[in-house]
Amino acid sequence: MRAALRRCLEGRVRSGWRVLVGLSGGVDSVSLLHALDSVVRADGLPIELAALHVHHGLSPNADRWEAFCREYCAQLEVPYSCVHVAVDRGSKDGLEGAARIARHAAFDAAAADWIVLAQHRGDQAETLLFNLLRGSGLAGAAAMREVSGRLLRPFLDIGRNQIELYARHHGLPWCEDESNADQRHARNFLRLRIFPELTVRFPAAVENFAAAAARFAEANDLLDALACADLPPGQRSFPLRCIVLAELDEVRARNVLRYLLARSRVQIPSEARLREALRQLIVAGPDRHPSVVFGRHCLRRRRGWVHLEPLDECADSN
Repeated sequence: MRAALRRCLEGRVRSGWRVLVGLSGGVDSVSLLHALDSVVRADGLPIELAALHVHHGLSPNADRWEAFCREYCAQLEVPYSCVHVAVDRGSKDGLEGAARIARHAAFDAAAADWIVLAQHRGDQAETLLFNLLRGSGLAGAAAMREVSGRLLRPFLDIGRNQIELYARHHGLPWCEDESNADQRHARNFLRLRIFPELTVRFPAAVENFAAAAARFAEANDLLDALACADLPPGQRSFPLRCIVLAELDEVRARNVLRYLLARSRVQIPSEARLREALRQLIVAGPDRHPSVVFGRHCLRRRRGWVHLEPLDECADSN
């Protein structure tokens, strides 16, 4: 684990930079913080290590978890902060998805040069299968990246069993989230029901899923490069002239839309939805202004241009 941290940090941190660990209180993030603190001390890394706990307020034990994280950081002498977030319980993304959105919004607002998260190989495999079941395309199959913006995930090649062995070897305490046993949540269902059955028949299933995600990520990078080649020089965001899409074949036009939506951090529900969006945007007559909703945004054609707008603005204009 320490070797994975050193490899991930090498060439990415500079003297005085602030490196923030996302600390939930579970065994994964507790082990991550302990291992990273050990590396910083052993190697004399001239960085500011700190921890951030995101308080979702969804569990009756949420305050206890926050107190545990605060006390654990005090023992390590690691600066600690906590952010309370409001989770949209009625979100179309489901409770899991809404919590994830709120958590990442807190990460986006955090004062840090890097934010290090403890997702591991099992999480990567679950994310890949979950995204495929949702009908996601190649970007979804790529699952999580080791580096994504300011986020670092150094444990994507490490199994959950290795993390637990590390925690027990060092006598680390951690909290158990009771919601992890609730199979009404899709990811829990995959982890508790599907993967145990898969690994009986295919013992290397988790490792192979995680390895496939890495290969999908490479393929997705190539598609991103193709999208950049198909766009006007220097263009990396909306609005986009409709003629750019119309002059491309359907597959490459969808790839351009996918790329621009991803750059705008808009989640694509499915390839079918993206295909329908492209159809409406291209075939609409000059007097038509179709709009296609993608989560909290919509794509809208107006005067020969494709605009990405917040959903409320799109509704108002309609």
